[in-house]
Amino acid sequence: MRPTLLILLLSILQSMLLAQPVKHSFVCTDYTQGKVFIISAEGKAIWEYPAMHCNDVWMLPNGNLLFNTGNGVKEVTRDKQIVFQYDSKSDIYACQRLANGNTFIGESNSGKLLEVAPDGKVVKEIKLIPDTEDAGYAYMRNARKLVNGNYLVAHYGLDVVREYDPKGKLVMEIQVKGGPHSVVRLPSGNTLVACSDHNGDPKVVEFDPRGKIVWQVLKNDLPGIELKFMTGLQRLSNGNTVMTNWLGHDNFGKAPHAIEVTRDKKVVWMYNDFSFIQTMSSIQILDNRTDLKVDEIWH
Repeated sequence: MRPTLLILLLSILQSMLLAQPVKHSFVCTDYTQGKVFIISAEGKAIWEYPAMHCNDVWMLPNGNLLFNTGNGVKEVTRDKQIVFQYDSKSDIYACQRLANGNTFIGESNSGKLLEVAPDGKVVKEIKLIPDTEDAGYAYMRNARKLVNGNYLVAHYGLDVVREYDPKGKLVMEIQVKGGPHSVVRLPSGNTLVACSDHNGDPKVVEFDPRGKIVWQVLKNDLPGIELKFMTGLQRLSNGNTVMTNWLGHDNFGKAPHAIEVTRDKKVVWMYNDFSFIQTMSSIQILDNRTDLKVDEIWH
């Protein structure tokens, strides 16, 4: 075969591969219906489980699902057996399985950051407010324990993202007007934030370690798509960002549930099946990868 013909065929093949639409399998939460779903690459629900006010979800390396349940956290097997459960009087919107097997939990009303052992015993507690106070349901949304041992918290009702050291001392603060809902610390040291609709300006913003905006997607930056209330986040290994567009507050069906954008804000994938999902609040892309460690998922 002539070299020029081979180059031409390779070029055609590459073009065909690039033309294939992006498909993702994923796990997600539907806050309004109170359900956790596993969605296939074809966009169909292949597993679901009831979870009131579910806002945070993880597919664990063992294939189990970890998620919040309004006033608690559960780990459930694929055959729907509960293998971990924590219950509280406080609203809970954040959970995370730690590398040591414990579970990080953020309690909103009590203002507590907890680490809970597999047997349900609280092994570490950081109080961000006095015991006599009730911070309310809006005090905290998603929160994460970082690899350096610090904690990153989206203070939803305070319009601020804060980082606390292992003893609860404030070490970093970023003002984020509009209600920060989810926070992700990226390997670069930057902080990715999903912002709700408190001031009519839902967005996703990336800050450098000094608090300077280095990237953002604003309400009307994506042609034909309007951001309504940004909740879940995931930064993929290819640099793209997947974000959930919560469609509560009378916005059901008016925009996609989930959107993947490139660094230059090109939409390469979106999910907009409204037949069984009402308001998607969190997402983790799977694509048949259940072997990733929790600290390898920027979510």
